[in-house]
Amino acid sequence: MKRIGVISTAVLFVLLGTAALGYRQQDQQDEKQNKPEQQGRPEKQKPEQQQKEQQQDQNRQQQERAQQQRQDQNNEQQQRAHQQQAQDKQQQQRAQQQQDQNKQQQQHDQQQHNQDTQQQERAHQQQDQNKQQQQRVQQQQDQNKQQQQRTQQQDQNRHQQAQQQQAEQQQHGQQQQQARLSQQRQQQLIEQQQQRVSQYRQHLVQERDRSQQQTAELQQQNRRSQYRFQQDYLERQRQQQITFRNDREHDYERDPYYYTAPSYRYNRGGSYYETNEYGADLLRQAVNHGYEEGFRTGEADRQDRWHSDYQDSYAYRDANYGYSGYYLSQDDYNFYFREGFRRGYEDGYSSRYEYGRYSNGSYSMLDAIVSQVLNLQSLR
Repeated sequence: MKRIGVISTAVLFVLLGTAALGYRQQDQQDEKQNKPEQQGRPEKQKPEQQQKEQQQDQNRQQQERAQQQRQDQNNEQQQRAHQQQAQDKQQQQRAQQQQDQNKQQQQHDQQQHNQDTQQQERAHQQQDQNKQQQQRVQQQQDQNKQQQQRTQQQDQNRHQQAQQQQAEQQQHGQQQQQARLSQQRQQQLIEQQQQRVSQYRQHLVQERDRSQQQTAELQQQNRRSQYRFQQDYLERQRQQQITFRNDREHDYERDPYYYTAPSYRYNRGGSYYETNEYGADLLRQAVNHGYEEGFRTGEADRQDRWHSDYQDSYAYRDANYGYSGYYLSQDDYNFYFREGFRRGYEDGYSSRYEYGRYSNGSYSMLDAIVSQVLNLQSLR
């Protein structure tokens, strides 16, 4: 636009110059032509000349005004163009500012979103912590409740034990009055015992492979608690076996079991068997050992979230913990060990004490349940 205005102004100046030059030449010619006439009639032509000059002045002024108007118009156009450019520049600046504000707003919104997300995560974590705290409180309450139940049960057990001890003392006094077995019967019992010990030691050697197989299965099933229990069971059993092997020179002559007459009988599998007080004590021991191992096994399966199956346990199938080969047959010991094991497993898996109790770091079956399981009948 500016360039067009400059060119238009230059053309205007050329036209005006050309017209002025033409008018000047025309005036000179008119003056030459009219000079004689003027000289002859000077007074008469003077007003016409003045009129003509006035007309020329008017034309010139008119041209100047037209030229000035065009210049003013060009200047206004240039000013409007500058103003339009300034407005466009301001518009662009406002648009850029708006973009910057939008960008800042987006960044602010993103930061707010991140803060809200973090706040929600912290809230979830707090909820989880509160839930865990509630679970711990509930577990503590359950433990306190179980402790109270155990305390009550222990009080009952002490009373039952006192009665049982009194009865045992009476029975023991009766046994002391008994006569010894004959030498022939004692020798028969000793020979049976020696044969039984030999067979049992061979059995222990054969059990090693089965225990290793069971251990491998537990590892494959990822039953960590049951695996730890079985390792502990095998270690305790190994320590017992070392003690049994060291007792190779058993003093049968001084062992009262072999010269004490039977004082009880019990029924197993529809058949009756007789034993004395020492054999009866071992039967009670078998039931209590079975209960304790069963409780620990059931507890381990519960911790592993494994289905309830006491017969799947190696300790149940082995059923020899606490047995040395003396006083009872292995079948008798295994039978009553498993009777205690089954009840202990149910208590351990269900986290209760229906059949037994916990005292001084060990589990044992209630005396009343032991008497019920053995159902020993006095021969006197």
